[in-house]
Amino acid sequence: MSTGNIKELIGLHPNSLQLIEYISAISSSASLTETVIPEVKSYSDAVYLNYYAIGLSLMFAPKDNYKPKSGLKLSEIDNERLTLDSIYLYNIPKKTREDGKTSTRSAELAFSAYPVSPFPLQITATVKDKDNKILARPPAMDVTKDSSGKDFVLALGEPDRKGGGAGPSSGSIGIWCEWTKDGLMVEFGGDEAKGPQAWERGKDAVWKIITVFSA
Repeated sequence: MSTGNIKELIGLHPNSLQLIEYISAISSSASLTETVIPEVKSYSDAVYLNYYAIGLSLMFAPKDNYKPKSGLKLSEIDNERLTLDSIYLYNIPKKTREDGKTSTRSAELAFSAYPVSPFPLQITATVKDKDNKILARPPAMDVTKDSSGKDFVLALGEPDRKGGGAGPSSGSIGIWCEWTKDGLMVEFGGDEAKGPQAWERGKDAVWKIITVFSA
């Protein structure tokens, strides 16, 4: 598989050929010569495969009464009873503030930036507005490392849900938007995404994490 329509991966098993080929293609884009081995985070209701070197995390949901134990190794998970539920793409530059503290949560800083730019996000063609009219939207949005809140709203329209940005600039949650019918959630980073005026500045905030899920 190419690095094209990411949504096609939803529902696949961890060991599916299509998913393996996708990881390989992303690794090639990052000019990595060795196979990327994910870190496994297992819980009774979810298994995460974290590919830190390529800015990617995959969350698998168990099925058929499978309840994964915590602390599983990659070779110990039951691949056939896991299906891909959510995909997380990271775009987190490793910047520091003037006080020397990291500018984002330490767990997020473990991820390199997703290496493919631009990459397409498929847009649902049949979404309707409040008057039940189908919205005129492009079939896909080409996302770059610099895509901002304004770019996402221009392509997708106003989000179905949004939050964050309240409180002081330091320690507050950055703004986020969710387009539920498209199966997309976007979290934004930088100073523009935090603090009391975050929503006024949010159009210029660059994406930090994109979550792709089943719509």
